[in-house]
Amino acid sequence: MRSEVSVTLSLNEEFKFDLEDQAPMTNEEGRRWLEDQFISLECEPLRASGKVLSADKVLTVAHAGGKRLLADPEWSMAFARATKAALGKPVVRVDLGSMTISY
Repeated sequence: MRSEVSVTLSLNEEFKFDLEDQAPMTNEEGRRWLEDQFISLECEPLRASGKVLSADKVLTVAHAGGKRLLADPEWSMAFARATKAALGKPVVRVDLGSMTISY
């Protein structure tokens, strides 16, 4: 089964991370990594209620990290592993232009 996380910044710019040969994170490890990045990158909740779902953390962390961090091999692989673990899906597509996630 294919295992991949992709992040689209614009029509011409996409990052793909193949997770086939990567050690998986547990759901808890993935959520913790995203939470740590959410705080360190000073992300803001997407919802007016202040509630932050795992998918919201993926979107805001990817957006805050931007091209600079997504191009960093160590950070981006940790992001991809955490995203897969936190969302529990083998294939995740993050579209920052529309701020959506698809599986």
